[in-house]
Amino acid sequence: MAKENPQETKKEFALGYGNYKLMLVGFAIIILGFILMVGGGSEDPGIFDYSMFSFRRITLAPIIVLLGFSFEIYAIMKKTK
Repeated sequence: MAKENPQETKKEFALGYGNYKLMLVGFAIIILGFILMVGGGSEDPGIFDYSMFSFRRITLAPIIVLLGFSFEIYAIMKKTK
């Protein structure tokens, strides 16, 4: 049984170049979702501000984050040529 020469073996990444590009897009979607969650606090701790319960922070941003994570799963599972 012949031993393989370490210089002859080609090292490859686990995923293809296209997968990594798609993962960056998914990461950007996740970051966008977290940016949409930011804010809504009151400057004065004695005053309650209802803006933290806006549609953007409670509904839209978590949906975008979940879509980003779903896109990440797709990017990892996608077969490359």
